[in-house]
Amino acid sequence: MINRVGTEWGSTVLAQAGVAEAKLDAWLLLETVCRINRTFYYSHMEEALTLEQQSEYEIAVKKRAERIPLQYITGEQEFMGLNFKVNSNVLIPRQDTETLVEEALKICQPGMKVLDLGTGSGCIVISIMKNAPGMTATGSDISKQALLVAKENGKLHEADIEWVRSNLYENITGRYDLIVSNPPYIAQADMLNLMPEVRDFEPAGALDGGEDGLDFYRQIVAKSGDYLNKDGYLYLEIGYDQGPAVTNMMCAAGYREVSVIKDLARHERVVFRRALTMLFAA
Repeated sequence: MINRVGTEWGSTVLAQAGVAEAKLDAWLLLETVCRINRTFYYSHMEEALTLEQQSEYEIAVKKRAERIPLQYITGEQEFMGLNFKVNSNVLIPRQDTETLVEEALKICQPGMKVLDLGTGSGCIVISIMKNAPGMTATGSDISKQALLVAKENGKLHEADIEWVRSNLYENITGRYDLIVSNPPYIAQADMLNLMPEVRDFEPAGALDGGEDGLDFYRQIVAKSGDYLNKDGYLYLEIGYDQGPAVTNMMCAAGYREVSVIKDLARHERVVFRRALTMLFAA
């Protein structure tokens, strides 16, 4: 099999399996297997794959045809200009979540302490630390397996972060200037309607937000005052239709002038506000 035939075969197999970006995914899998870039590919289109490369490529394409996410096959995903290791123990970082990081970075200053609840791959807190030097950070997750991935990414990007296994605030101590979170927010009734790649392969615990999708927001917001410094900030990623509900939740907890930010697709994506003094326990 030559390079050109390989991508054509892969594209056909993936298209027949219903993969939306069949041609692109076929190329990306070949790129990963053969460790080549597009310049090399176009100048060596008629060059044959080795038997080992052909076998590895066929296995990768068949996995993708089963709707296993591309990122779990290649083992990485780009986020905020950085490459992150990923596997089936963590949610795949998405461009939508970059809005959360970009908004949080606007208020970051040296000396601040940041807490990332439900860190997963660690992409949020690591990206903050790489773009806002001089801060200290904690990333927490209930999943031991997810924390292993986060720790690996922290080492990869030389980010000095404390990793804590915790069910939200359960094992968190001290106060922070900034709390960020991309919690599970898919309503249970919507879980079955997700794309096969998401529904069948990404960790359900990182997606399922309870009956109405708001379970984790209730817990995070209700206790945030116990873990934020005076005038600290709470930044939350939300689903496209959850802005009003989470805004009301935050206002009821003592936040005022809550802001909702839209992502590049013009969907409501981030809710945030500086905490008021009334939030804090005596």
